[in-house]
Amino acid sequence: MRARRLEVACVHFHGWATKNRNHLLPTREQTIDAKRIVAEAEQRLRGTLAFDFVPPDYYADFPKSCMGGWGSAGLNVTPNGTVIPCHAAESIPHLTFESVKDRRLAEIWFDSPAFNAYRGTDWLPNPCQSCDRKEIDFGGCRCQALAISGDASAPDPVCGKSPNHGLIAKILEQAAKPTDTPMLWRGTVLSK
Repeated sequence: MRARRLEVACVHFHGWATKNRNHLLPTREQTIDAKRIVAEAEQRLRGTLAFDFVPPDYYADFPKSCMGGWGSAGLNVTPNGTVIPCHAAESIPHLTFESVKDRRLAEIWFDSPAFNAYRGTDWLPNPCQSCDRKEIDFGGCRCQALAISGDASAPDPVCGKSPNHGLIAKILEQAAKPTDTPMLWRGTVLSK
């Protein structure tokens, strides 16, 4: 197929994937094994195919920066023209994302309240604001903070310094338990 790059990524837990986290979250051992397999393939195919390995954030000591920093390095345009700073940004209910059908892309990039909401470091809460990693991870993933802690402006719970880090331990503990709960497929009607 002449691909030059291959990304091997674990599931990012938003929406439907969150409801199936116990089925989809690899164990720490599986993650380490996958990292080894990708590293071996990278060595074997060096110069032919480049690899990106994206492990689950839940086993990290620090969060990854969202897209190199929210609204700082990249954007996505959805099929209907909506411009978003990351693939899951529309999961944040208090933000309104604009469309290239209604406004020039440069105006959206520079002036959109949604793009500016979490751009840079001025908005960061503590402990992020006083952390020496604030310009490395920018507080982590906004969508993950919302999905796990219920607050998109909270420090990413993956970070060991986050007041919500204990939620990650609970998620990992729950995912390690055997489950009889069937996988929920897209389109499944969920009772409230």
